[in-house]
Parts: sequence; structure tokens; C-alpha cells
Amino acid sequence: MTEHNEPTEQSHADLAQAELSNANAAAVTGTGTSEQWLARYKDSLMGVFGSPQRVLVRGAGALVWDADGKEYLDLLGGIAVNALGHAHPFVTSVIASQLSTLGHVSNFFTSPTQIALAEKLLELAEAPKGSKVFFANSGTEANEAAFKLARAHGGKERPTILALEGGFHGRTMGALAMTAKQAYREPFEPMPAGVRHIPFNDIDALRAAVDDTVAALVIEPIQGEAGVRPLSAEYLQAARELTREHGVLLILDEVQTGVGRTGSWFAGIDAGITPDAMTLAKGLGGGFPIGAIITFGEGSSQLLSAGQHGTTFGGNPVATAAALATLHVLESQDVLANVRSVSSLFAEGLAKVDGVTDVRAFGLLIGFDLDKDIAAGIVSAALEAGFIVNAPRPNTVRLAPPLNLTPEQARSFISALPALIAAASAAHSVAATNEKSS
Repeated sequence: MTEHNEPTEQSHADLAQAELSNANAAAVTGTGTSEQWLARYKDSLMGVFGSPQRVLVRGAGALVWDADGKEYLDLLGGIAVNALGHAHPFVTSVIASQLSTLGHVSNFFTSPTQIALAEKLLELAEAPKGSKVFFANSGTEANEAAFKLARAHGGKERPTILALEGGFHGRTMGALAMTAKQAYREPFEPMPAGVRHIPFNDIDALRAAVDDTVAALVIEPIQGEAGVRPLSAEYLQAARELTREHGVLLILDEVQTGVGRTGSWFAGIDAGITPDAMTLAKGLGGGFPIGAIITFGEGSSQLLSAGQHGTTFGGNPVATAAALATLHVLESQDVLANVRSVSSLFAEGLAKVDGVTDVRAFGLLIGFDLDKDIAAGIVSAALEAGFIVNAPRPNTVRLAPPLNLTPEQARSFISALPALIAAASAAHSVAATNEKSS
């Protein structure tokens, strides 16, 4: 089992509490080995995610353990979700306290945590007077709200929504229509009409596409699913100027990049862009499901009126309390400074590893390219060595770890990477030889 340092804030009492939580979970689910759990998974769950890589049973900080007791350093963070790692003591205590007080109310009512979180997000986004927030449960739901916002703005006279090639906005139908990857879309066509994809980071193509028939332009400041690809500052500025000139909504999808992931609160706003709307999710709840759309100014904030959109669970007291707790820790402990520091460490260290050809580090959203298509092999080798990473492209590995990852934990992966590349390269060569012989 790979050895890693415990997170500095993780006390013995916290670990004891984690063990108690694990025991409580076992009382409900029973116990078993990974092999036994995976057999039960295959018999009971839809196969939309393929076969799970491991059965995880416990986490503490950036570490997780599987059903067989093996330890892993989680450098994916639930794909940019676990902003403060696993079982953060303050966040878990706030969730438990809120749930013991008030868990769910219908949206005929509100709660103090819902109102306070909306106010905090507007403050962090430096949103002008008249701006508003709508809470959902996930990123795809936040983008569904954005889709309807665009439709409400454009009506029948402006039917087109522009999105970018390489973009990913979710898997529900409106969000999927804005997602460019044909493999995701084709099984469910026809898509909702009116969405057109234009080339990534191409200002001339953008200028040709934005006209008075367009309702909205929906863009990610950094495309995570496409391998951590950033839009240039020039493109973002052009997008804002052109959309404003033609009365088009500019909607930033910050589901993956928002809430401190890049070392600032929001990547697009940090680049000097004030959008008409911005979607959030992933890290916002520190692991608890919540999404949001922020509308900037009175114009976009008045597009959806009572009864035109809704959600059963969005903005519930527990989810909004979890988000408030997460934001409090990020702010009070200056976690964003840690993001920037550890990001620099990763960028410098990864660039020195043989076989790495390019490193794109935006805070703790990091993609690095390899000189061969061995990213999937590195994911497998890393898992065996006790690291969790992701391969969004054949030659690209993505990291999106907890924002409070320690420098020592980052160095442990950088030190291990040459051996992971060697193992993946060897497996790749064997596979290529076998393919030629067959």
C-alpha cells in the first residue's frame, strides 16, 4: 500500500469519527470485499458508468480507502467536486447540525441558509444591483436553467444558442444539446433545436457567428472535459464585446472552474469579464450536491418569472448550509493561496518529467500531455500505485484534487510519475505488439 502523509488538519478524533461513520454505514449496507461489492453492483445498477474502478468506503482529507483497505491519494476530487477533500470536520458538522434542525422544505418556503448563500455568491461574484441566484442540484441542472434563460431572452425571433466545439455542459437534454461531443449526443437525437457549435478560441469564427438571430453564447473559460483547454483573454474580451453589441446573452459555464478551483473565485470574472449569467456546481457544496445560476443585473434577472422554472430539492437547507460552510473555510483559511502555490509546484514539477510534453495548470485544474497515447495506462498504473487521476484524452491526464492538497502530497505524485509513465509505456508496447501479431 502506498504511503502518504495525512492532511495536517486531520486529528485522531476526526479519524475516530470517520471509523464510526464507516461502522454506521456497514450496519446499513453490510460488509464485504471489493469483489463481492462489484458483483452486487453489476446485478443491481445500470451500466452507464461502466465497471467501477474501485469500491471506496472511507475518506479523510485527500485520502480515500477501498473496501479491501487500500489507501489512495485522490487527485481527482470527485472530478473537481471535493473542494476540501473528504469528511472535512467543519463541513460535516454543519451538515449534521442543519439536518438535525431542518432538512427539506418545499419551495413554497425559504430558509436562512438559502438566502445567506445567495447573498454570499452575489458578493463573491461582485454582481451588480438587481442580480439574482437560482439554486439547482447539479451542473447539468444549472445549465438547463441557462438554456431556458436563453430561450426566454431570444424567443422565436432569436432562436440560436451558440456553444463551442469541445465544450461539455451536461447530459440532460438541453445541456446535452449544448455539449459538442457527438458520441454523447448521437444516441439521443434529435436534440433540442437551435444550438450551433463554433470553433474553439477562434475570434473570427465568433465574429461571423454572433448576429441578431442569436439568443446566447455559452462558453467554459477552461474546457475541462476536453483536456484542460483555456480560452484566451482576447477571446473572452471579444465574446463580451460582440454579445453586448448584438444584444446576446453571454453565459459562462463555471461548473468546473468556479469556487476557487483556478486560484480565484471565478475564472471568467478573474479575466475581467462580467457575464449576463454564470452557472456553478461541483465544488460549491464541498461534496454535497448543489448547483446554481447567477444572473447579473436586472435585465437577465427578470427573464424567468414565477412558475417558469423550478426544482424540488434545489436550494434546500442542508445543501445551502454545506455550501456556506465550504465557502467559509475557503475564505477564512485562505485556501485559494494554497491553490496557487500548489499549482506552481505541480506546473514546475510535471514539466521536468520525461515523457511530459505540455502542462496546463490553472490553479488545481491541471492537464498534462504525454508523448504517446498512454493516458489510460497511466490511470491504471496510478491506481495500482495508490493515486486517483483521470484521462480525458488519449494523451492527456487531468488532475482536479482538493483545494487544500498539501505540497507534500503533490510531490508524492510528481515523484511517482516517471515509474507510472514507464509502466504505461511498457503496457502500450505489449498491446501494440500483440495487435500487430494478430
